[in-house]
Amino acid sequence: MHLNSILLYVKIYKNPDLINKLEIKKAAQRSLKIEGNAILALGESISDDFVAAVEAILRAEGRLVVTGIGKSALIAQKLVATFNSTGTPALFMHAADAVHGDLGMVQRNDLVLCISQSGNTPEIKLLVPMIKNGGNVLLGMTGTADSYLAQQSDILLLSSITEEACPLKLAPTTSTAVQLALGDALAVCLLEQRGFTEKDFARYHPGGALGKRLYLRVDDLLVNNQAPAVQHQAPVKEALLAISKGRLGVTAVLEGEKLVGIITDGDVRRMLDKHTDLGALLAADIMTPKPRTIASGSYAAEALQTIKANNITQLLVVDEHEKYLGVVHVHDLLKEGII
Repeated sequence: MHLNSILLYVKIYKNPDLINKLEIKKAAQRSLKIEGNAILALGESISDDFVAAVEAILRAEGRLVVTGIGKSALIAQKLVATFNSTGTPALFMHAADAVHGDLGMVQRNDLVLCISQSGNTPEIKLLVPMIKNGGNVLLGMTGTADSYLAQQSDILLLSSITEEACPLKLAPTTSTAVQLALGDALAVCLLEQRGFTEKDFARYHPGGALGKRLYLRVDDLLVNNQAPAVQHQAPVKEALLAISKGRLGVTAVLEGEKLVGIITDGDVRRMLDKHTDLGALLAADIMTPKPRTIASGSYAAEALQTIKANNITQLLVVDEHEKYLGVVHVHDLLKEGII
């Protein structure tokens, strides 16, 4: 930590009165209210130009090139990531770099989305004619209706605001929030119009916990576990051994190959409370009939939902013929980062 930061921390720590908690909360609420109201107002102003932008992107044979300068460039980068992950091929081009060679990444059939709050920055004024000369459709996202960018755009996405959340009215805050929200709305509309599905999303997100939620199936987890099972007429002692050997706190109870019940650690504890002579007891006497199951091929995320909804720790997996295949435990989901 930097020395100045340490000194500031010590000063505040020893003088808590320097921090006005109420003022901090009020400032945060004021900022969120200003930005929230601006986004809501934006929703009320969606016009046919927005529809035209969606149609133009859907019909385009090329990619969507998103460009901007300053904070708008950062918003552009985020939107490119969202477009790519939801089925709209996109790439980012910094407006300043574009006029120094990066314009070469724009191909003949590409559309260009240019983001600029003022719409009058020198870089934008230099870049726009080059895009127009290349014959590319220009989508302009700007907060100023009479700006250079607005006047030159083939399709205008107006992102007007009444004030920045910054109390100095200088730092881009509300304006960038509105740009981000408008771009996200564009991506969502494109996703829906393309019929983009969870399977498509999973194809673009194979890594991390999010990817596992979208592609990991219960069958992938079964290979790590035993499949403890006893016949319904088996002695209780055999069921206890199956539970212990399986190390899952559970065993399935079968009648032939048909799943008829489950015995858990909880069932064993309840049995010990009720019975002193265990020699005559059978698995069928202490099992819970009609256990919760999940079909083979189901997503692990579905297993998690069922486990949470029923406040249990494991599910029995069955095939299309209701044949018992194994156990998915909540610990398996934890290990894979699904939870």
